[in-house]
Amino acid sequence: LYRRYGLWFRLRKLLLWLLGMYIAIPFLVKLCPAIQAKLVFLNFVRVPYFIDLKRPQDQGLNHTCNYYLQPEEDVTIGVWHTVPAALWKNARGKDQLWFEEALGSSHPVILYLHGNAGTRGGDHRVELYKVLSSLGYHVVTFDYRGWGDSIGSPSERGMTYDALHVFDWIKARSGDNPVYIWGHSLGTGVATNLVRRLCERETPPDALILESPFTNIREEARSHPFSVASTQYFPGFDWFFLDPITTSGIKFANDENVKYISCSLLILHAEDDPVVPFHLGKKLYNIAATSRSFRDYKVQFVPFHTDLGYRHKYIYRSPELPRILREFLGKSEHEHHH
Repeated sequence: LYRRYGLWFRLRKLLLWLLGMYIAIPFLVKLCPAIQAKLVFLNFVRVPYFIDLKRPQDQGLNHTCNYYLQPEEDVTIGVWHTVPAALWKNARGKDQLWFEEALGSSHPVILYLHGNAGTRGGDHRVELYKVLSSLGYHVVTFDYRGWGDSIGSPSERGMTYDALHVFDWIKARSGDNPVYIWGHSLGTGVATNLVRRLCERETPPDALILESPFTNIREEARSHPFSVASTQYFPGFDWFFLDPITTSGIKFANDENVKYISCSLLILHAEDDPVVPFHLGKKLYNIAATSRSFRDYKVQFVPFHTDLGYRHKYIYRSPELPRILREFLGKSEHEHHH
């Protein structure tokens, strides 16, 4: 009897603790919106661990150079520049100046904006750089302030400004070569912020590619698997969890931005995406396709069937991807071997 009473006492203690946490966490998030911001950015999650971002060659990127740029005072961002595979042999042992000048060679450039968590050295990101390099593109990618080895505090404004700085840095070196912007997941929010700004100043990129995009961060947060489970059982979910995101100045309003973008748009989305639901990518496409700003431009949506298993971050595995990009971006004359 004593043992049974002791077990019941411990169980009751555990249940009370869980109930306390259930009540305390929402209030904590509400009172400290910075917590919710951290959960959106996940910049403190550095996977893969123990890699030296100064040495992209350790990730199998033998034709990649690591740079550091300074968008603002007290902000330094780490950048990787992978040259097209055709320049691989020439790139061996070359310094930063050679890589910068190589941007002027007649190959198009893709500025890749990654999603939350991890760094520019994330496995699925590295695999995509390899695919794009093999197709003849320069790939320039970077860690936003507060990610990886980049210095600064993360914010939507800061991430967008970092992207703008890198875009201008590319344009200053790439001559007349096309420059495309590719955003993935949270990076689609940075991408549409950037491209809207570029279009407003009348220097649009040559095309925008959005992989696994959402409509806006609030709708994405509500559609996240964790949120879907919580909204069913938690009264006031929006007030406790979603309003603090807005309070933190985080909007990533893709649905609003596409109304002000005037360049070709390609959306790629896997039907079995468990992080950003497929229906959000489709909804964004429908908004863009009917927007007056795109009336003179190509807007295309490419779904990837559930059976393929590409989920949230494996579209790079698609054998169809080279054809999709070639047909969408047009066959560029970039097969020059130097």
